[in-house]
Amino acid sequence: MSAPDPSFPDLRTLSTIDQVGVEERARRFQARSIKKESKLSALKLAVTMLDVTTLEGKDSPGKVKQMCVKAMRPLPGDPGIGPAAAVCVYPRLVRVAREAVGRSGVRVASVATGFPSGQSRLKERLSEIRYAVGAGADEIDMVISRGKLLHGEFRSIFDEIVRCKEACGEAHLKVILETGELQTYDTVRIASEIAMAAGADFIKTSTGKVQPAATLPVTLVMLEAIQDYHDRTGRMVGMKPAGGISEAKTAIHYLVMLKETLGRAWLTNEWFRFGVSSLTNDLLMQIRKQQTGRYQSADYFTKD
Repeated sequence: MSAPDPSFPDLRTLSTIDQVGVEERARRFQARSIKKESKLSALKLAVTMLDVTTLEGKDSPGKVKQMCVKAMRPLPGDPGIGPAAAVCVYPRLVRVAREAVGRSGVRVASVATGFPSGQSRLKERLSEIRYAVGAGADEIDMVISRGKLLHGEFRSIFDEIVRCKEACGEAHLKVILETGELQTYDTVRIASEIAMAAGADFIKTSTGKVQPAATLPVTLVMLEAIQDYHDRTGRMVGMKPAGGISEAKTAIHYLVMLKETLGRAWLTNEWFRFGVSSLTNDLLMQIRKQQTGRYQSADYFTKD
């Protein structure tokens, strides 16, 4: 894979996005029928793509440890399910998560850069990244300043992402666009181009704190931006829809869209994630339904 080239993109070459066309294409992915065997495979794959997340003011070491256990063994009686891709926590709980997942292969992600508003000074945001990486984070989920973006300060956004990527060192950088605040698909496309050119390893829809969060149309716009960027540069960039995805059937729609837009190469947790706090249990319930023909009680699954 080629290294990112942090040169500012020529945004003048971007075509205006047809809103009606994007939304119609996204609707078509919801109408696809999937055979039972393929559905079970898709559900199992989705579990491996989860960034199991807790980002609440009441988060505690005990809650994070419990979440890590679930990420490593989503269904304790079935070692063929999972593990999840990562756990995602606030910086002060990274060390707890790092110790809990050990060498299981589950990565530790941390939100940083003044999450969720992105309003702190750059010096403080970079310090937060370095702190999280030093505590053991494999991945950093950063937020951009949407205010700057909406005021056309594109170069400033680009430069900040470059600096954040540098602060990550060996850790991967996911850049959160907070698409629910970007107003138009054209702005989402611009933000995606800037983030990828500045070195993002993933682009991510949302913090989960703003509505609307991830949607199929906005994710399609971002996937198409990834495809165009890959065609130009040869560099693969990952995608992470986050927030608002709580049902297994919706997750499958995303996977169908991913495959048909970017191809099989992206059908792995190296290149696609779901940022979730509530999707996990519905995936597990649907897997059990496919395996046994009946639903398990929701009480069968842990809440965290």
